[in-house]
Amino acid sequence: MKIQTRQSERGFTLVEIMVVVVILGILAATVIPQFITSTQDAKISAAKTDIANMENAVERFYINMDRVPSSEEGLKVLADAPSGEEKKWRGPYIKEVKSDPWGRPYQYRAPGVRGKNRFDIWSLGADGAEGGENEAADIGNW
Repeated sequence: MKIQTRQSERGFTLVEIMVVVVILGILAATVIPQFITSTQDAKISAAKTDIANMENAVERFYINMDRVPSSEEGLKVLADAPSGEEKKWRGPYIKEVKSDPWGRPYQYRAPGVRGKNRFDIWSLGADGAEGGENEAADIGNW
């Protein structure tokens, strides 16, 4: 009669599992910062695109209305006709006034003071404050 011997069960030891966890931790520590900077770059690019679109909309508004929106009217007159001038207005020039990628409203000023344009449109950037450098810098049409 043959006695069947059972082969030892194969599995991972605690040391092997710990080595794998450490390796995964090292990989995550090197890869995740690259995704974070990619996210910031994407937000900055989206803000620049939004500002360019709103700048074009203000130019179309200027062609029809013979003026740029006042600072008091802001960018909302690109989506909704200014009161008293509904006949001249040929909008909407944009579907809606969006917030910047950081969830804050875009800033508008007429007459412009930062560039050669008649008006300034800008986002306060990642820090939400005037000025700043690198990712926290203001993004505008200047």
